[in-house]
Amino acid sequence: MPSADEFTLGVEEEFLLVDPDTRRLVPRAEEVLDDARADGDAKVEHELQLVQVEAGTAVCGTLSELRGQVAGLRKTLSASAERAGCRIASSGSHPFSPCEDSRVTPKPAYLRLERDYQLVTREQLVCGCHIHVGVADADMAIRVMNRVRPWLPTVLAIAVNSPFWLGTDTGYASFRTEIWRRWPMAGTPDIFASRAEYDELVELMLKTGAIDDPARIYWDIRPSARFDTLEFRVTDACLSVDETVMVAGLFRALARTARDEEVAGRPLRRARSEMLEAAIWRAARYGVEGELIDLPGGRSLPAPEVVRDLLVRLRPVLEDIGDWDDVSGLVERVLEGGTGAARQRRSFARREELTDVVDMIVAETVAG
Repeated sequence: MPSADEFTLGVEEEFLLVDPDTRRLVPRAEEVLDDARADGDAKVEHELQLVQVEAGTAVCGTLSELRGQVAGLRKTLSASAERAGCRIASSGSHPFSPCEDSRVTPKPAYLRLERDYQLVTREQLVCGCHIHVGVADADMAIRVMNRVRPWLPTVLAIAVNSPFWLGTDTGYASFRTEIWRRWPMAGTPDIFASRAEYDELVELMLKTGAIDDPARIYWDIRPSARFDTLEFRVTDACLSVDETVMVAGLFRALARTARDEEVAGRPLRRARSEMLEAAIWRAARYGVEGELIDLPGGRSLPAPEVVRDLLVRLRPVLEDIGDWDDVSGLVERVLEGGTGAARQRRSFARREELTDVVDMIVAETVAG
């Protein structure tokens, strides 16, 4: 059994700030954060843009505890946003607001990013959901990271939540993925032989100026630079509390399953980086409404079949942790009722008004 400090959970959620009348983005992060920090308990931070804020949970041992933290932080930020004359919206992208509605947060690290990456930084109006899973042993964290790579696209597919961009239906279920992958340090990492090899690469990146801080490694999964965790970063900001809990439960089960396989000495399932990129693209393009690439099987299958195959793979660990009913039920609800992207499109289809989409996102962000 894992030690008490392993396979804990933490979540960092990024939110957009929108005007309640125009539904456009508004750069009021400072006011919102000052208000949210007034009670001293909420862990809330600036993000790259002044139209964004981030909330982070405490370390949680159960999905029930995590759900309470996520819901509580969303309610806190929602109340603070209302007092600042705006609303929070949990979406990978804003449906129509132009980049000119935002400004880069005037902090040295963010200003350096703007100086170096220019328009890529200024257009980075996207939000993600980052799941931290406790893996205390640094070498084991790398071995777990190697093993979970083939299943990252499947989790992305059921968490897609950014179909609109600059007033257009992009045709993608997660256009945030396409925007995000413009960063040179984005993507899925290759397999590492050891933690030492990983550390050597980070040192080389720093030495050559490829990054100015380990936090600038924007991979879909990485060892956290701050905590003894693996940080899963592949998914859009989740529309609802339930979907955040679902994603967290899946990633924890993936990490535990990978650890158990490593300890048992099972062969590593290798996936070429080229095929991983193709699988990520397919998941971002279609979500669960098309076919996904089943990397272990080397074939394309209807998305629900690939998602349910993942559940079967994770079931022993999910049952052992006590998460099976919760996680499997949430996954089935998404497969039957639609992803965040599908629900955004349905909201638009009623009157073909993107403001209706923003209203729906705001409502779902704080529901439950």
